[in-house]
This record gives sequence, structure tokens and C-alpha cells, in this order.
Amino acid sequence: MTEADDKIPDPNSGRTIAILTEMLELGDETLEAHREVGRMAGQYGIDMLVGVGGDLIKQTALYAGAAGVPDIVLVADNDTAAAYLDSILRPGDKVIVKASRSGQLWQVAQRLTGQPVTGF
Repeated sequence: MTEADDKIPDPNSGRTIAILTEMLELGDETLEAHREVGRMAGQYGIDMLVGVGGDLIKQTALYAGAAGVPDIVLVADNDTAAAYLDSILRPGDKVIVKASRSGQLWQVAQRLTGQPVTGF
């Protein structure tokens, strides 16, 4: 193994971080859907959940914590989420970005990958 090999992150190491926002297009199923996503985060072994938004994402966070997600962070907007992630990401971390279109989380992914941030 060379010195350069030591610097390559192991794809099996690092944390799995999910950044999620509110799903606003679900109608009567909205509340339960947010809770179910929280439960699923625990079932799938998410190490950290970064929730963007208000009351609905708080439901996701509460259920994620109850399902075993060890680290949960709530932020108000995409700019704050991107800045937070930029400050805590380590080599080997994996980030899952999932939202409805209205959440515009592609902006966070764009910022983290150095792309110009776009709107709708």
C-alpha cells in the first residue's frame, strides 16, 4: 500500500447523512408520511438526519430519533443546511438528498459539489 492509498476514503467508512425537507404535496397523508420517513431513516441505518423546514420536518426528526438515528439537526433553510454540511463533512461520508420539488434541495447538492446554485 502506498502513502497515496492511505488518503483514499474507504467507501464503507464514514457516516450516512440524509438531508430531508418537507413534502408539501401529499394532502391528507402528509403528517403520517413525514413520520414514516423518520422511521425509515432509523431502519436504514442513517447516522445523521439534517431536516430542513418547519413543523412537518420536526415530525420526521422525532420519529427518526425514536427509530435510532443518533444525530439529528434541524435547520430553517437550504443555505443553512449547505453551510452546516460543508462544515461537518468528512472523507468517506455519504450524503443522501431527498425532497419534493418544492423543497429545492438540489440547491444544497449543487453548493456541496461546487456547481452554480439554481432556482426553479
